Amino acid sequence: MARNLQNGERLRPIDLARGHGLSTQAIRNYEEAGILPAAGRTPHGYRTYTPLHARALGAFLALVPGHSHQTATSIMRAVNQGALDEAFRLIDESHAQLLDDRRTLQAVESALRDLAPTTASEPDAAVSGPGGTFIGPLAGKLGIRSATLRKWERAGLVRPRRDPQTGYRVYDEADVRDARLAHQLRRGGYLLEQIAPLIAQVRAAGGLEPLEAALCDWRGRLSARGRAMLTGAAELEAYLHERG
Repeated sequence: MARNLQNGERLRPIDLARGHGLSTQAIRNYEEAGILPAAGRTPHGYRTYTPLHARALGAFLALVPGHSHQTATSIMRAVNQGALDEAFRLIDESHAQLLDDRRTLQAVESALRDLAPTTASEPDAAVSGPGGTFIGPLAGKLGIRSATLRKWERAGLVRPRRDPQTGYRVYDEADVRDARLAHQLRRGGYLLEQIAPLIAQVRAAGGLEPLEAALCDWRGRLSARGRAMLTGAAELEAYLHERG
């Protein structure tokens, strides 16, 4: 490895930076973070890099869109430390998360298919009906905290009624539906302010159509992430091959 780093073309920090629209300070930061192998030094103490460093930088930048900056950093640091099993584990976790997100999207789409149009256009019918569930059981079923449901209520995502005798929140069928949709969309990366108008339109006469654009966008982002992972894998494999 030392022989690979010392031989071949010498590159300055600016040479690495220019090709990717980065600053020389970013290159130094990447080296200090372990994303790049340690640089060589001239007799005067200046950093010198090689094509191997350029390959490492390309691999890192290709990994970021699919795995996030933090995970890509951990992957490159593990590779440069020779901990390939750890690097592969991190990659596997990202793929597992992507698969989980795809399943979440499928769950949202399935939930929407199961929603009757009359339920979306006449929400008050369900709210005024008997029965319902309290905040604790609903939070437990969704795997969230009760405080989260109260936060969603303040944001207009759910509208539970109050039990006239106890004052407790009661979530009827429409509230449970809205809570499930909010939960799934939050897992999909949507902000509360993005979810609120979607749920409001689901309740109104517009029906479920407003969610179609959001789901299409979500699906597109998952596909883009999957393709970015392929690109990152190709660049990382090229780097591993060059490292020998």
